[in-house]
Amino acid sequence: MVTTPSQPITAPRVSKVEGLKERSRALREPVATEILQDTTHFSEDAAQILKFHGSYQQDNRDNRIKGQEKDYQFMLRTRNPGGFIPAQLYLALDQLSETYGNHTLRATTRQGFQIHGILKRNLKTVIAEIVRNMGSTLGACGDLNRNVMAPPAPYKNRQDYCYAREYADNIADLLTPRTGAYYEIWLDGEKAITAEPNPEVVAALQRNGTGTIFHDKEEPIYGTYYMPRKFKCCVTVPGDNSVDLFSQDVALVVLTNAAGELEGFDVYAGGGLGRTHNKEETFVRIADPIGYVDKADVYDLMKAIVATQRDYGDRFNRRHARMKYLLHDWGVEKFRAKVEEYFGKPIQPFRPLPEFQYLDYLGWHEQGDGKLFLGISIENGRIKDEGSFQLKTALREIEQKFALPMRLTASQNLILYEIDPADQVAIQAILDRCGVQRETAIDTLVRYSMACPALPTCGLAITESERALPSILERIRALLMKVGLKDEHFVIRMTGCPNGCARPYLAELGFVGQSPSAYQLWLGAAPNQTRLSRPYIDNMEIDDLETTLEPLFVYFKKNRKKRESFGDFCDRVGFDTLRQFAATYEPATTAKRTRHRVGVYDPAYSKLKAAAEQHGKPMTALVNEAIEAYLKTLE
Repeated sequence: MVTTPSQPITAPRVSKVEGLKERSRALREPVATEILQDTTHFSEDAAQILKFHGSYQQDNRDNRIKGQEKDYQFMLRTRNPGGFIPAQLYLALDQLSETYGNHTLRATTRQGFQIHGILKRNLKTVIAEIVRNMGSTLGACGDLNRNVMAPPAPYKNRQDYCYAREYADNIADLLTPRTGAYYEIWLDGEKAITAEPNPEVVAALQRNGTGTIFHDKEEPIYGTYYMPRKFKCCVTVPGDNSVDLFSQDVALVVLTNAAGELEGFDVYAGGGLGRTHNKEETFVRIADPIGYVDKADVYDLMKAIVATQRDYGDRFNRRHARMKYLLHDWGVEKFRAKVEEYFGKPIQPFRPLPEFQYLDYLGWHEQGDGKLFLGISIENGRIKDEGSFQLKTALREIEQKFALPMRLTASQNLILYEIDPADQVAIQAILDRCGVQRETAIDTLVRYSMACPALPTCGLAITESERALPSILERIRALLMKVGLKDEHFVIRMTGCPNGCARPYLAELGFVGQSPSAYQLWLGAAPNQTRLSRPYIDNMEIDDLETTLEPLFVYFKKNRKKRESFGDFCDRVGFDTLRQFAATYEPATTAKRTRHRVGVYDPAYSKLKAAAEQHGKPMTALVNEAIEAYLKTLE
């Protein structure tokens, strides 16, 4: 029998945002009033509530002029469980970005799309068009459950992957806000045409207990105040960490029996990567194993976890409001015990799992039913046309001709699937003609990197990220070549502030914006994103990139174990050892420089890079050819 847990002591004070949520009439006001006003922007209060509807109010800092009003724009983010984007929705987003946005789309690290550059007067039109084309922005931002992630691989012959996609959809349905505000404001009350929800999800919503103590309200799970802060979930399969599961508030791992039938889920909780500079009480944390739940109980357990965070999360200090701090403050045992009060039964012991691996699924693959899927790399998630690179045109042409569903990945890439093998040559020809590199031609530093948008539109950005990372990767590649590690690669991620949107704290080499021209340098995460990195340098001027990294790479080359990754090496030897070597390191003199130095600063370097892109050949191969040719001239 489900029991009602003891009620928490009401906090004597709450943050300003909590008051806004209480007075919002279930997310209606002041957005509903201000959307009708002929202004370029919303009030600060309305902008907070607008986040729940999937939009951030921003201003383009590149266009700021002293004494003039800010260049207000809006970013819209879609909510796509498991990264699923039907062809109809993609084509609608593509057209909306051209008509009302900045002519680009951006794949996010949570398997959704963002449109940037929308004006307030067009916001209602754009949201309505998204909804009418099988999409939604409801709950993509704000203090509630965000997009539920799942491995993007569309395997049809792997039941565990099918279950992961199914339960990501169902949990997203379970934790979707029930308020009618979204359709009232953006579609004048018109209801969207959606698939029928899973009956088990409907039943879980209707059950009293297990955290559903607001069943007489408009929001049966969230209640009047919604969550203390954003809440992130994923569902994956054993061994597949394509979703960065350890960064999630809750992660479920599908467990099947020998016949491939679903038995239940291992459960992790308490991950989170947001932090604030110079605030030691804020920190990054990876999720802990909590236990195992049978498939019949998974929705009630999810409700119980949400209710525990809803009722006991910090509602006064928003920096301390994520569930990771509740796990940290209470410990796993106390957290589990409180969840069990809501759940009404003990949580079963965690079941053993194989080691997790990072998978990006780029290139052509069989999906298990005779059809193919294709993973396409999108540098920093930005779908655009720029010079000879015409990714946006290519995807539009492919979708118009073949109407393929797609899945976005947690690494800002996308997968086209349900491809008839007879269409493979034609699809690849479109991509080749539009300058979209095959996965074998992409520099591996680029392939395994990510950056957040940062400047000019993100209000939290301290410095550059997306616009800076490409040139920084080129500098790192040149440096690796110089020290004799021309084929080395590792996970690099960059953010323009410490909030961690591109998950730099799970990168082997992480750059975190510290000041307009400087970054914190984080090292030592596992290449499969199962271990956090740690801060190595607090304030590195970007002009000092080479002098900072060269001794680290040299020491790595000399002392690594066989096949040891850079992140594992840094974690093993320790930062004291790295700093000691760096303090005494002296770069080789001109006479002692190796062949890897040759060509690094050659004026032909950029031409070689362009040639590599043109011919679909790895840049390192062309550079090595140039080095060999140069050495022959010295003989």
